[in-house]
Amino acid sequence: MFHVKLPGQDAIARQADERLVTHRVKLPRKAVERPIRQVGKRIAMALLVLFITVVIVYADRDGYRDGSDTGVDLLDAVYYATVTLSTTGYGDITPVSDSARLTNILVITPLRVAFLIILVGTTLEVLTERTREEWRLSRWRSTLRDHTVVVGFGTKGRSAIQTVCATGLKKQQVVVVDPSSKVIEAATADGYAGVVGDATRSEVLLRAEVQRARQIIIATQRDDTAVLVTLTARQLNRRAKIVAAVREEENAPLLKQSGADAVITSASAAGRLLGLSVLSPAAGMVMEDLIQQGTGLDLVERPVTKAEAGRNPRDIDDLVVSVVRGHRVLGYDDPAVAELQLTDRLITIVRATPATRVTPDTRPLPQD
Repeated sequence: MFHVKLPGQDAIARQADERLVTHRVKLPRKAVERPIRQVGKRIAMALLVLFITVVIVYADRDGYRDGSDTGVDLLDAVYYATVTLSTTGYGDITPVSDSARLTNILVITPLRVAFLIILVGTTLEVLTERTREEWRLSRWRSTLRDHTVVVGFGTKGRSAIQTVCATGLKKQQVVVVDPSSKVIEAATADGYAGVVGDATRSEVLLRAEVQRARQIIIATQRDDTAVLVTLTARQLNRRAKIVAAVREEENAPLLKQSGADAVITSASAAGRLLGLSVLSPAAGMVMEDLIQQGTGLDLVERPVTKAEAGRNPRDIDDLVVSVVRGHRVLGYDDPAVAELQLTDRLITIVRATPATRVTPDTRPLPQD
């Protein structure tokens, strides 16, 4: 049997799926136990409560009266505990002494409540799950400030997050936005908060609290999507640093005009690294080491210290590659930076160790 699909049918289905999952925010969760294990634990707890009740009744058996005879044996204690905890209560065995009645009030009744809670625990969890999730979302939104929003959790997005987190950024300060619910599930499994939806829509980015973000990384699969996301993000947040990736170099100026502070051409960058590796495999290895934050050599940006002010970039201890002055990035041998200023920032190469690693500044550079 053949299945015929009309042109554009897949796109329509994807759009419908995106509309269904838009606005869904998912927070990281702890590993959930298997259902069989959860049920086994509940049964064990219920049996423990039953056993405690039987012991209490049997220890005070002289304070109970059986309607069929005068004595209460072990079987009667088990029977009484079972019908009492299940709230059946046939009344054939009753507490008659003051101690037995007091024990029923202070001990047996709380055990009965605990027994019922254990049995219907799964139902209670379902009923309270929505309330608990809403409380977590409310608390998450109230504490989220100066975070990093990553649009797209593919190869580029994952690598960008790993690089930023290698400099000291906590996973709790990262929010991933992607239209695929499976991708967001993978992100939350890694410890990141996620928003399912189309990032070109302002309501989706608002769910990610993009208006309070410090930096935004756009790593979408399509260049036109990256442009729309950049425009929307810049409209919602004027102060955030926006870094975007494009496939085609000709689209880079368009992203700059849309509000991106930095644009990376992924195809060209990979091609240049391939060409460099052909010309010099060692140089290619060094460049790959530099772009892998947290291992080997790191390329970091830091402010000029008071001791370094007035000195030449070549005379300081660190290996200076460039000097950031205002919105300009100047080479270390540029005559304009013969003397460093306190307002300058240095781009240096350092060895990636906990003692020397410097967290890059995340404030946006002034735009042209």
